[in-house]
Amino acid sequence: MDFLVWIIIGVIAGWLAGKIMKGAGFGLVGDLVVGLIGSLLGGWLFHLFGLSGSGFLGSLVTATVGAMAFLTLLRFLKKTTG
Repeated sequence: MDFLVWIIIGVIAGWLAGKIMKGAGFGLVGDLVVGLIGSLLGGWLFHLFGLSGSGFLGSLVTATVGAMAFLTLLRFLKKTTG
């Protein structure tokens, strides 16, 4: 059950990050990947700054912040390589 919740949070976080960052989404699978990588990145960043999120909402905020950071990195890489 935890795996399913993790996937749901990843999809929502990827979608939210795409909307907040004013970009077109990557589709369901792309948003899932961005959200899941973002959740890992967000957890690492929050830990680095001594923050933590608990529960569904805290996990969603953490994953969304991480997904936004990941999208920023992707856009930077795309701009510099292309």
